[in-house]
Amino acid sequence: MGEPLVDPACRPGARVAARVLLLDPAQRLLLFEGFDPHVPDETFWFTAGGGLEPGEELRAGARRELREETGLLLPADRLVGPVWLRRVRFTFEGVEYDSDEWFFVAALTDVADVDTAGFTELEARTVRGHRWWSAEELAATTETVYPLQLAELLPGLVADGWDGRLRTID
Repeated sequence: MGEPLVDPACRPGARVAARVLLLDPAQRLLLFEGFDPHVPDETFWFTAGGGLEPGEELRAGARRELREETGLLLPADRLVGPVWLRRVRFTFEGVEYDSDEWFFVAALTDVADVDTAGFTELEARTVRGHRWWSAEELAATTETVYPLQLAELLPGLVADGWDGRLRTID
């Protein structure tokens, strides 16, 4: 199956993002804790990844974002998917976004240190930290985690693997 073609110019205010569900050898998921500077008391957890650069393909964008945010450079064939597509509208720093987020899965075979030295200026001032989450911790948390269906959908994806179908999530 070829990678889906995406055109962010197809609708005003559109943003295309590539995100990575990065799993460690214990099948824990890496999440970052961030906040909107306009609402600094409301934190949320999110996966590695971000907006594509002009002309960038999904897989290339996912690899670039992962390298910038974690210091890890994975071969393209280590990214499985895209497994999920999430269309979301949100406001960040007073700017409204209409985003298509394409999710890949990558499983590490060795324990890795996360190096955030490649963060952009925006990430450096809006990300408070990161940690690895087990499926049980995701299911039990009362903190906000994006995507909202993550705790529900991730265990099946990890246990059963990807079946080759792209699923739309909330």
